[in-house]
Amino acid sequence: MADEAGAAPPVDATEQLRSPAYARLLVFAAVIGAPVSAVAYYFLQLAEALYHWVHLELPHVLGFATTPLWWPLPVLGLAGVLVGLTIRHLPGRGGHSALDGFAHGAPTLVELPGILLTALASLGAGAVLGPEAPLVALGAGLAVLAVRFARRDVPAPAAAVVAAAGSFAAISAILGSPLLGAFLLMEAAVLGGPMLGVVLLPGLLAAGIGSLIFIGLNRLTGLEPVALALPHLPPFERPDVAQFAWALVIGAIAAVLGSGIRWIASRLQPHVERRTVLLTAAAGLAVAGLTIAYAVVTARDPGDVLGSGQETLGPLLQHGAGYPLGALLMLVVCKGLAYSLSLSCFRGGPVFPAMFVGAAGGIALSHLPGLPMVAGVAMGMGAMCVVMLKLPLTSVLLATLLMFENGVTVMPLVIVAVVVAHVMSARLTGPEAAIG
Repeated sequence: MADEAGAAPPVDATEQLRSPAYARLLVFAAVIGAPVSAVAYYFLQLAEALYHWVHLELPHVLGFATTPLWWPLPVLGLAGVLVGLTIRHLPGRGGHSALDGFAHGAPTLVELPGILLTALASLGAGAVLGPEAPLVALGAGLAVLAVRFARRDVPAPAAAVVAAAGSFAAISAILGSPLLGAFLLMEAAVLGGPMLGVVLLPGLLAAGIGSLIFIGLNRLTGLEPVALALPHLPPFERPDVAQFAWALVIGAIAAVLGSGIRWIASRLQPHVERRTVLLTAAAGLAVAGLTIAYAVVTARDPGDVLGSGQETLGPLLQHGAGYPLGALLMLVVCKGLAYSLSLSCFRGGPVFPAMFVGAAGGIALSHLPGLPMVAGVAMGMGAMCVVMLKLPLTSVLLATLLMFENGVTVMPLVIVAVVVAHVMSARLTGPEAAIG
């Protein structure tokens, strides 16, 4: 009697899979995956090249023998002005804040320039955010634009599936595996039920093709790969009781640290929205100040604090044993505060800084007895990601698949740390909007 009550009849997922319209949708997802991935690839290359030019080449052009220690101050201050002006005056407010999550639907054509401009300004200047959220938005917007160019009368459900496929294609290789990107978007969008496969298949197809496009363009252009790449760490044989105890500790520490980062960002954001240009520039100057403080106190590269951590995470893991404990603690504090400031006003994604802060904290704790560095890094990354993203499955996968052959053996520890961090952070923060 559901029809008599006015309720919609249940959708048969099997019939959807058999329909000619769904076959056409799969074909379109495969076709759109290639150009969207190519755009994403060159966006990432441009953002990376811009960062290197601004921080390494431009000082030499201006006559400095090396990059001055004060250099991030004007760079991040000017970037804050540019981001603030774009948010205030261009349609779409430069895309969504990283505090607001990934699942926002496809931006319109007039919103894409603002998203591109704020992302390049933020990433190129060294704000502590990653490229994944702008990639998701650009991929969705370009995919829907393409399908509506081919056919004007696109049903809303089909447009939503195409937008998801574009996002999957755009983020397919940035995390090192198309599966990681797929799980991130699937969990962020809360996909489930019998229609999960219907919605997910076009996205997976686009992600697989997108990953191939990334590989092909790397070979064709000779440019450095833009995907996250971690070094092979020492073998980790098996977890023990002491390490499970450490999982509880790391989960609790990550819950407190990550909740603090989120609390500062969420309290600053309303003030920034009222005086966008001035306070975004001020936040940029504060991020630069933290970078300088870290370099002065530790005599380490200020690039450890600048940027998302995507490029510096690998070297940190490779040389982490050589970092003094004090330098690692200073790095966690400065990077965490810079991350919080960047979340409040700049535009980008939250994933890579969370991974970096968690890894640095795990390395610091591995100076204590009973915690191998590999286990500390994996648990730290997983626990910090779940606090910042509110996506437990994605957080476990991020922390284990990137550990290569150590992933399976360290996974039980990561699961415990992620569960503890997720539950404890929920109790600390109360009801709030998740980043994921």
